[in-house]
Amino acid sequence: MNPVGKPGKTGALMPVEAALRQLLALAEAAPIREQHAVPLAECDGRVLAQDLVSTLDLPPWPNSAMDGYAVRLADWAGEPLVVSQCIFAGQAPQSLAAGTCARIFTGAPVPEGADCVEMQENAVVNADKRVSFTEPLHLNQNIRPQGQETTVGEHVLSAGTRLGPIELGLAASLGRDRLDVVRRVRVAVLSTGDELIEPGLPLGPGQIYNSNRRVLCSWLARTGCEVVDAGILPDDLEQTRERLASLGSVDLILSTGGVSVGEADFLGIALREEGELALWKLAIKPGKPLTVGHFRGVPVIGLPGNPASTLVTFALLARPYILRRQGVTDVEPLRFEVPVGFEWPKPGNRREYLRGRIEQGRAIIYRNQSSGVLRSAAWAEGFVEVVEGTTLSVGDRVNFIPLSEVLN
Repeated sequence: MNPVGKPGKTGALMPVEAALRQLLALAEAAPIREQHAVPLAECDGRVLAQDLVSTLDLPPWPNSAMDGYAVRLADWAGEPLVVSQCIFAGQAPQSLAAGTCARIFTGAPVPEGADCVEMQENAVVNADKRVSFTEPLHLNQNIRPQGQETTVGEHVLSAGTRLGPIELGLAASLGRDRLDVVRRVRVAVLSTGDELIEPGLPLGPGQIYNSNRRVLCSWLARTGCEVVDAGILPDDLEQTRERLASLGSVDLILSTGGVSVGEADFLGIALREEGELALWKLAIKPGKPLTVGHFRGVPVIGLPGNPASTLVTFALLARPYILRRQGVTDVEPLRFEVPVGFEWPKPGNRREYLRGRIEQGRAIIYRNQSSGVLRSAAWAEGFVEVVEGTTLSVGDRVNFIPLSEVLN
């Protein structure tokens, strides 16, 4: 990567990092505090409201990590041993009789007195039913100790953790059938523009089908939000005011379109007249005209209307804001460096997020990076981040953000 001029010099445009910091500060100033207990089966994707603390040792007793034979090493000098009992998982064993071994299966409690489990592959059952071992035995081998994973009173998960299959399995292993979770964020989604029409209806002159609202409603549901579909808003200032005022019960109004500079920027006008405009015009491409503010106390994020702009600004800015409102600490997506397989000879004054994928270990990009081309994102596996003021040659290294990091 080759810097050209002064990286980050963007004139009146706000750098991406500064915009994210400001958005997260706004989120932290308006946290979702309500919480309720929810059955474990309904907790997927929710945010933990209280620390999860263990109320038992896990495992609750020493158990066998193998199918094999439990032995007391002090009783064994290399001779074959009589099998005194057979222990299956879910059974309570007897104390190990002196001079014997116990047949034991994976997960079964180790009998009192045993201090070694030898796997069955290293055991031979003789004609007299005694068991010989073909390898040296060692103290505590193949025994999972009590409390190996967690002990009573140990902190297991922190409040603010997003719950997925692994976290829910961990809670279940501790016997929890319900968890305290943060109330879902209520997000109203509206699209703006006289040119928009719903899929299924015939197109009129100058009209296009509305795709952004479908993208956002689906994406918000994956993010764990309660979605209010507020429909399409025409290019009219009075109707913009009325629609915004009707959404006073939600936690966030999320709109697409109507945020560019000009006479049709009705959302920006409404925020300036009856609310507050917190940030506007970012050094990001695509997505420069993102707007953030309040309308009569309700937070509003106005995303640009072009599909790729909506995608980038929601993924990198709106989504972290929504997660932080619920107390999630780790809200930024994973980035990792990859070499590029393309040339980028012209430096820009905005941070660019190119729709790309990785092939043969190198990042390549979709042939058309227009902000109006949603197909580029369907083809892509993630965003290639090009820092402002730089050029790229084949082999240079850039950050790559997988779509899988932001799509839930």
